Amino acid sequence: MDNKYFFVIVSVVAVISISLILTLAPTSQVQSPKIQSSNLQTNIITTNGIKHIVPLDEIKDGGPPKDGIPSIDNPKFIHVSEAKFLKDDDLVIGIQLDGQTKAYPLLILVWHEIVNDKVGTTPVAVTYCPLCFTTQVFDRRINGTEVEFGTSGKLYNSNLVMYDRYTNSYWSQALGEGITGDLTSYKLEKIPSDLMRWSDWKSLYPNSNVLSTDTGFERSYGADPYGDYYTDPQIIFPVSNEDSRMGPKEMIIGYEDSDKYKAYKIKDIASSKLIDDIVGKKDIMLISFYPFDVKGFDRKISNQTLDFSYADGKILDKQTNSEWNFDGVAVSGPLTGTHLQRLTLNPGFWFEWVAFHPQTEIYLS
Repeated sequence: MDNKYFFVIVSVVAVISISLILTLAPTSQVQSPKIQSSNLQTNIITTNGIKHIVPLDEIKDGGPPKDGIPSIDNPKFIHVSEAKFLKDDDLVIGIQLDGQTKAYPLLILVWHEIVNDKVGTTPVAVTYCPLCFTTQVFDRRINGTEVEFGTSGKLYNSNLVMYDRYTNSYWSQALGEGITGDLTSYKLEKIPSDLMRWSDWKSLYPNSNVLSTDTGFERSYGADPYGDYYTDPQIIFPVSNEDSRMGPKEMIIGYEDSDKYKAYKIKDIASSKLIDDIVGKKDIMLISFYPFDVKGFDRKISNQTLDFSYADGKILDKQTNSEWNFDGVAVSGPLTGTHLQRLTLNPGFWFEWVAFHPQTEIYLS
């Protein structure tokens, strides 16, 4: 590793570690929930008494210690109109759930990586791994028990490894799955979310709440500790599989169904606005009307698969000629009021997706 990248890593670790000493409070432990076998798979290995589904020697130290990058556990929110700290090009993770709409700026999440929150009545973990540019939102209930997540200080395939504060099991953000500990192989439910520029989000959802910089921690919100990492092709931490079919930091959307995996360049989706495809057993539609943001929908309604097209600013299905909006709702025609089922997608860098899914196909535009 040359001096440039060594300096970046040391600087990030130093900043976070110093802030940790000043501000991080100890985490309390809670009684572990009962684990039901219905959500557990059978590919669990036990090594020296440790349950796991990934090679233990491939779980690497990321630099900061456990909770060295502190999660936000008591988030505070402000109205869109009060979020003066955000610039139009800043990115936010957006969630619409249970009648509530919230936005989580990446300029805050880059310093914390996990927000334990509740949207409507649903407890969620909003997560961001800067190394992979992966954003995922999880329902943090396990067998009906609400759990809390923190950063473990570990990485697997250069991706965030979380831990839960009930069993101290490790979880892969990319997989949404327990990878070591009592909850090994347990899968969290993913919740659809958006990754969108602030200017687009506030225009579409002017009454949403926004995560405040009043986090209880002193951080340089607005300054990104990763510098030019996002555009530099070098991968700092090891991954189990590399693939040259794309540049390592090409921004892609990954989708999986029935053990089939496919990657789509975000710029290809944005260029065509709409893509109909089949992955595994799922008929899907991907649409992108705003930079960075891609929504996915199931094209099947009442056992009928719809074929969609985009022209003159309209989404139309060929079967009924109904018009659909960006949220997957028919706004005119025979299917008016019908909602397409939204799908959870996997945005991030190509190197991360193919490290976890070496067998992935690539969509060719």
